[in-house]
Amino acid sequence: MSILSDDALHRLLSDDAPYGDLSTATLGIGAVTGRCEFRARQAMRLCGSEEAARLCELAGLQVSEPARSGTPLAADDLIFVATGTAAALHHAWKTAQVLIEWSSGIASRAARIVAAANGVTVACTRKSAPGTKALSVKAVRAGGARMHRLGLSETLLIFAEHRAFLSETPGETIARLRQQEPEKQIMVEVSDIATAVRWARAGADALQLEKFTPAAVAECRAALSANAANAAHSTRATRPLLLAAAGGVDADNAAAYVAAGAGLLVTSAPFYAPPCDVAVALCAC
Repeated sequence: MSILSDDALHRLLSDDAPYGDLSTATLGIGAVTGRCEFRARQAMRLCGSEEAARLCELAGLQVSEPARSGTPLAADDLIFVATGTAAALHHAWKTAQVLIEWSSGIASRAARIVAAANGVTVACTRKSAPGTKALSVKAVRAGGARMHRLGLSETLLIFAEHRAFLSETPGETIARLRQQEPEKQIMVEVSDIATAVRWARAGADALQLEKFTPAAVAECRAALSANAANAAHSTRATRPLLLAAAGGVDADNAAAYVAAGAGLLVTSAPFYAPPCDVAVALCAC
């Protein structure tokens, strides 16, 4: 199912040919019937195939059932075939190709991080490029990752930038939030071990360890364990504390963060992935 509306896809088509296709029209080939094959040029985790296929249909093409987003593809695997007039084919194929390449790049990088995390959840931030959230979220999920936050409206994540405006103790803050939003998990971002211990003792449900190295995550885990053992009165006594490693997490260090004790990996890396390479072959038929 396409996550982009027909209106959004029509806008993409219009953006590429606002006044028609000069080359195809001038060559006089628009009415010739043709065929277009989309194939993976490399191993990749597919995403955006439904949007690309629907875009082709909106341009007037007939599309065979596309491979589904989330499918692992090998080089030369078929994504889908579109048939119709040369005018429609030339109107749609490049935009469709870019949709698949860009979103599959995100999905493929997310999939590599998920594989490296070996069962620990990988969650992506809300740092997708402006205007691309819907397809970015789909790509993250196609890669087997989850969204850390879809926006500001539904999660409690307390940054140092929030705390700069508070005039209460961490314990008072946690108690107040738990009373006001009892069904929400309270996560606090920290940048050093002392702050992590302070907010763990206050009763935070999770700590987001910002730009900690794997070694620092392990040190923080040990400090929190020692603190819990020495502080029977801590509000952490009955609830396990989640440590989320964030900042710089990618496929090459995900396993190290997991080994260090991170129970969640938070990353923006998939949003900066290079596009995958999709081959498109057109011919008359």
